[in-house]
Amino acid sequence: MPTFKTPFQGYAVKFSPFYEHRLAVATAQNFGILGNGRIHVLDLQPSTPPSLSELLAFNTADAVYDLTWSESNDNLLASAIADGSVKLWDTSLPPHQNPIRSLHEHSREVHSVDWNPTRRDSFITASWDDSIKLWSPDRPSSVRTFREHSYCVYSANWSPRHPDVFASASGDRTTRIWDVREPTSTQVIPAHDYEILSCDWNKYDPCVLATSSVDKSIRVWDVRATARGPLTVLNGHGYAVRKVKFSPHHESVIVSCSYDMTVRVWDYKAGGDVGGEAAVAVYDHHTEFAVGLDLSVLVEWLMASTGWDELVYVWQHGTDPRAA
Repeated sequence: MPTFKTPFQGYAVKFSPFYEHRLAVATAQNFGILGNGRIHVLDLQPSTPPSLSELLAFNTADAVYDLTWSESNDNLLASAIADGSVKLWDTSLPPHQNPIRSLHEHSREVHSVDWNPTRRDSFITASWDDSIKLWSPDRPSSVRTFREHSYCVYSANWSPRHPDVFASASGDRTTRIWDVREPTSTQVIPAHDYEILSCDWNKYDPCVLATSSVDKSIRVWDVRATARGPLTVLNGHGYAVRKVKFSPHHESVIVSCSYDMTVRVWDYKAGGDVGGEAAVAVYDHHTEFAVGLDLSVLVEWLMASTGWDELVYVWQHGTDPRAA
């Protein structure tokens, strides 16, 4: 399956919600500690064998930690930048006319950005300044700031079913549920005993949420009954689980990537511990930390990952990502 070599370390990868052959990759020089960043827009070519070609690239003066495609404009990208800014890019314009907007309100690194998939008119950012901000692409300043976490917010993700609801994952070891119509968070989940790096909503059940942590585990929650503990705990990763995502096509399937350099596929309804039925597949194609992961909403089981080995992989589940 196709691969693409980036000049910097990969941090995030996202499939376009409009074009099944297109994806974007966020990268950072010097492992995101100091230096430049670059966004690559790639097209999957239906050649034999398939290949990834670069459509265009955008350079930044600081690391790019995350990005998201607009849900209403097929050319628009939003990115999370290490200097505390959020930059908007228009892929229909040449690089020298980009970014089309730079929004700088966060006081520390922006680590996550997610576009609202149901309302489609807004996006949220999560930052190491302990806050989350709500933005409209047509406004020069944020709509609202959410401040309740006491440490870095690593991830914030909209509910795929409720246009006003999102969840956040923080180094303060809590996941919070928010409704933008409410003045404060509506729920606090002490989901792990260590930093929580990622969260994602089930695409078929609006009450099910997954979290991943430095404690090497993934936990799945029914937000209506968190006092009872998680629905299941998925163990098997050898190091911190950097990202967790629910499949857009299979209700009980979760995909994760980790500092143990693997991408794993789980069926959370089949059981928990490593070696059990929950562990569907383990992909060990990366040779450094695997930190970026996505699943296509347009092509069933099409997956992409990126990591600190400067490689982007695109493959169908069940095939070898390294195979030509």
